[in-house]
Amino acid sequence: MPVHATNLVGPQSVQELDEQLSEPRPETISALASCSGDLMILGAGGKMGPTLARMAKRALDAGSDGGRRVLAVSRWTSTDAEREVRAAGIDTIRCDLLSSEAVHALPRVPNVIFMAGQKFGTTASPAVTWGMNTLVPALCAEHLRESRIVAFSTGNVYPLTPAEAGGSRESDTPAPVGEYAASCLGRERMFELASQRHGTRVAIIRLNYATELRYGVLVDIAARVMRGESVSLAMGYVNVIWQRDANRIALESLDRTASPPYLLNLTGAERLSVREIATWFGQRFDKPVAFTERETPDALLSNTARMRADFAPPEMPAATMLELTAQWLERGGPLLGKPTRFEARDGRF
Repeated sequence: MPVHATNLVGPQSVQELDEQLSEPRPETISALASCSGDLMILGAGGKMGPTLARMAKRALDAGSDGGRRVLAVSRWTSTDAEREVRAAGIDTIRCDLLSSEAVHALPRVPNVIFMAGQKFGTTASPAVTWGMNTLVPALCAEHLRESRIVAFSTGNVYPLTPAEAGGSRESDTPAPVGEYAASCLGRERMFELASQRHGTRVAIIRLNYATELRYGVLVDIAARVMRGESVSLAMGYVNVIWQRDANRIALESLDRTASPPYLLNLTGAERLSVREIATWFGQRFDKPVAFTERETPDALLSNTARMRADFAPPEMPAATMLELTAQWLERGGPLLGKPTRFEARDGRF
């Protein structure tokens, strides 16, 4: 794992981090300028939603005559998160997406980013996971059938593949492991059904793993090393992508929605070794590193040839992400406390 130049200075505060994560690129501004009308984000209160909403607002403001709105829809269990989103000029809507009446009351807007879903808690409450990941998409796809819809999915719909093979491609047959992954494939099928029945323009985005300085695979590994905890090698290899890059490619996908749906793997092109990541952090923090399990020949990996052909390349290389993560933890920067469980091989979350 290459060591990045130590003269790199990362964000010094949450506000500075959010500002960087939400800065649109010219390609994002251009793509949203091509998709007229307001934009609504469903499930905007999660880990990625607030910075994606802010990026959308900044891109719309930069590329239009004004007046185009961003609507952020969530249950908004965190009033602080809702207040910060509203302070950025974004309209918020409180909505229980499991309620058909509440979904039918949502405004019909031309552009939709669908981010709602449940992963953690699936083993304890599988019915809720299926409701969030399959029923909610069905309700929203029907109500918003005239919209362009970018729907977040996950690379978990693929099987584990040989680490040396380059990862799963969009044309590969899904083979989800566990109820979470199966329900996410159900989500995709609901949007495909809307596209077949109504001609709804859809892009399905199979993401793994977005990361920033408060959460993500790199934070999980770094924090374990810093605390002196062992690092599991059960999933020995991973792909990661900086959240700003994930945000902007998702937004730019609005301009690629189609019927049948456009399908995209969204992740970093680099295949990263968990052992090498942990060893790098151990050297950086001057901490011994202990491992459990051993690498197996296969892992959850995605091929990004289509993403690299259709979009400007991600700006943040893995070496920079490592350095910024180390700096953030050394400064005692706040974390979200939401482990990714990337090491799970049985699909149980």
